[in-house]
Amino acid sequence: MNRRQTLLTLAVTTLLGACATPRPPLPAGLAAGRQLPMKIDDGPLNRMWVWLPPDYEQKAERWPLVVFLHGSGERGTELDAVLRNGPPMHVAKGEAAYPFVLVSPQLREDREWEPAELHQLLLALQSRFFVDTDRSLATGLSLGGHGVWNWATAYPGDLAGIAPVCGHGDPSRVAAMKRVPVRAYHGDRDDVVPLAGQQACIDALRAAGDRDIEFIIYPGVNHGSWIPAYKDPQLTPWLLSHRRT
Repeated sequence: MNRRQTLLTLAVTTLLGACATPRPPLPAGLAAGRQLPMKIDDGPLNRMWVWLPPDYEQKAERWPLVVFLHGSGERGTELDAVLRNGPPMHVAKGEAAYPFVLVSPQLREDREWEPAELHQLLLALQSRFFVDTDRSLATGLSLGGHGVWNWATAYPGDLAGIAPVCGHGDPSRVAAMKRVPVRAYHGDRDDVVPLAGQQACIDALRAAGDRDIEFIIYPGVNHGSWIPAYKDPQLTPWLLSHRRT
């Protein structure tokens, strides 16, 4: 065997070894095709709902991961509160069977979504589930939309894209996440989280050179823009189309 053939053989062997990374065992208490509660020991965000696609254990390739951040009204210790709105509600009602792993953690009372805690949660989830680390995305509504903006700004390397709904961030800092795709939603009559706050973030990203931005504004809609947003037939394809670069 000549040197070129030897190098080719080594390259193929290395590639096959990488592809053969052991699948993490299914965490206790979870089942494919169902949304069930889960608790992990590390970090303050240790209680959550987890949805696994029906063929989670059969599919050879790793799954996309979407983290959903709820609003202020769902904080507390009653985990069922997280099922009131957004993607976990649609799963609970049988209205959606998402083709990705969906994780919906719960905040304790009077707390806010902290980027460092979300970063640690993501690392924990990536080690426990058969997910593609280059296809981790985040979405959230109201307080959760704010959390999504702050997370992507503080840890732009974590996420392949974000879909904040009636959220807001810090326009002076969002240039740090200018390579993170955004599909945002807001109602133009929102008197709880005014449209101007999220519009300022979108404008700042565009000024920083980000071209992968979509901003959907619902005319005549107040703070409940998450109702049409999470029924948007283009949202799931958008989430699935993005990979971290």
